[in-house]
Amino acid sequence: MPQDPKGPRAFFGRRSGKKLHKGQRALFETLLPELSVDISAPVDPGILFPAARHIHLEIGYGGGEHISRMARENPEDGFIGCEVFTGGIGKLLETIDAEAIGNIRLFPDDVIKLLAVMPDASVDRFYVLYPDPWPKPRHHKRRLIQFPVLAEFARVLKPDGRFRFATDIEDYANWTLAHILRSEDFSWPVQAPGAWHAPYPGWQPTRYEEKARRQGRMQSFYLEFLRRA
Repeated sequence: MPQDPKGPRAFFGRRSGKKLHKGQRALFETLLPELSVDISAPVDPGILFPAARHIHLEIGYGGGEHISRMARENPEDGFIGCEVFTGGIGKLLETIDAEAIGNIRLFPDDVIKLLAVMPDASVDRFYVLYPDPWPKPRHHKRRLIQFPVLAEFARVLKPDGRFRFATDIEDYANWTLAHILRSEDFSWPVQAPGAWHAPYPGWQPTRYEEKARRQGRMQSFYLEFLRRA
């Protein structure tokens, strides 16, 4: 049975920014309802994507650059994207519509609600890429990486499943490692010194990462953890 996370729920700051343009508003009314994951009943990714080789879940996909690229490159896999920011949802809807990407489903709400209705060992890979770092100590309780959330990740991940976490904030990288190393559910494969600064194989910078470089944040942390069998 799913665990009942006792941690925080508001992992995001805002839901909207600039006003959606006409085309995005239309896609919110037409395409989003078709792609949205319904959590009024248990959500089995194997039913959402009955022929999928692997199931991927990305949390906070921003403008959707990573999830859309991965979906294009892996048409035999199924992808679920979670994002609450309307601007990001709109951008990804535009990409899905323009490129006729057929292996992405969307959940436009807090991922904790989705995880709670997913069965054990139903996802192959999790991605948390450049999440909001909530840098002020009093806001650390809003960081996505918390022990109850990691427990849900572990429950939903298949044995030997992978969890990728990327950030350009050293404090958040250390925070995440400290939580992982105290978890019995995940392992961090031994790497050469400094290897965590090397991008994942086939990685392409996201819009956020390019912005960070322009602002002088030149170093990122690319962490990958394994779900213990």
